[in-house]
Amino acid sequence: MKKRFRFRRLAILLLTGFVLMNAVAFFHAWRFTHFANESGLHSPNPEQLSPGQKLWLLLTGIRNPKPQNGPLPAFLVKTVTIKSPNGPLEAWLAPPDSGRARGTVALFHGYTSSKSHLTHEAGYFRRLGYKVLLVDQAGNGNSAGFRTTVGYREAEDVAAVFHWLNDSTTKSSGSPSLPERGPGGEAQRENELILYGVSMGAVAIMRAEAELGVRPTANILECPYGNMRQTAYNRFASMHVPGFPMADLLVFWGGVQNGFWAFGLNAEHYASQIHTPTLLLWGTADPRVTRAETDAIFANLAGPKARHDFEGVGHEPYWKRYSADWEQQIQRFLGRYYIAVNRKTILYQY
Repeated sequence: MKKRFRFRRLAILLLTGFVLMNAVAFFHAWRFTHFANESGLHSPNPEQLSPGQKLWLLLTGIRNPKPQNGPLPAFLVKTVTIKSPNGPLEAWLAPPDSGRARGTVALFHGYTSSKSHLTHEAGYFRRLGYKVLLVDQAGNGNSAGFRTTVGYREAEDVAAVFHWLNDSTTKSSGSPSLPERGPGGEAQRENELILYGVSMGAVAIMRAEAELGVRPTANILECPYGNMRQTAYNRFASMHVPGFPMADLLVFWGGVQNGFWAFGLNAEHYASQIHTPTLLLWGTADPRVTRAETDAIFANLAGPKARHDFEGVGHEPYWKRYSADWEQQIQRFLGRYYIAVNRKTILYQY
């Protein structure tokens, strides 16, 4: 009888613990993927918190108000609305700094961000002669909704923007003429569409190409995470807390709440289906995206590719510490991707 009683009590304790862990994971997944309709600041990054603050965060969940836009950029923009399966998206469209446009660069922000955080990058693309389109992905900034899927449904936003730009370019194109030449001697085409994404935005671009049929002229991807499970484990590691089993439960419930299999959100896999010329950028001190993840993505990219690592930089804009180097990598890639079409080629890596 005593053995049976002990076994029963142990079973009840284990079941209670399992239910509690799932309840906590469900709560955290909801807070992580659903923005609050309130003002205020997002919870600080885990690596910035004291041990007491980390414990409080684990108990209460993150503070996650809907990301808002900052001031308008210094250059003139036209506000446009683009239809997406996730609801209307707001974007800023701007012409190049001078002269005829070489093409268009569409910019996609990261998690808990907005289009106003990419005005510096957009300004540089304008100086290179490109039109720019800065996009608030669904749930962020002035776009519809309060939900994020950290790259999965955001891929639908990327596809919607891509098709909108394609349609706009087709309607505005005039009679054919001899192409202008770029600084490297390449033919310039006004309908070139280049996708630039940071973190979540980069993963959204990759899924849009791998699974939704998007085919841009080139990609520039900054710090895409390898897969959703690994990024959840990285979050726990940044708080010096074991990831198992809570990271797996968090990913599971986040997917259930948002109607997709979150364990399948995998940029390493998407890379093997991307034949577009791609520049991959990463910071060597990034606590959110590991070298192993970045190595796997780069190795799997199926088209012409280039990579550059920024020494000592974390999960942050690379231009803030390496402005000249960041600009050089962008310009160098945009001057070279045209020479290696339809081949799996490493343009450069260092």
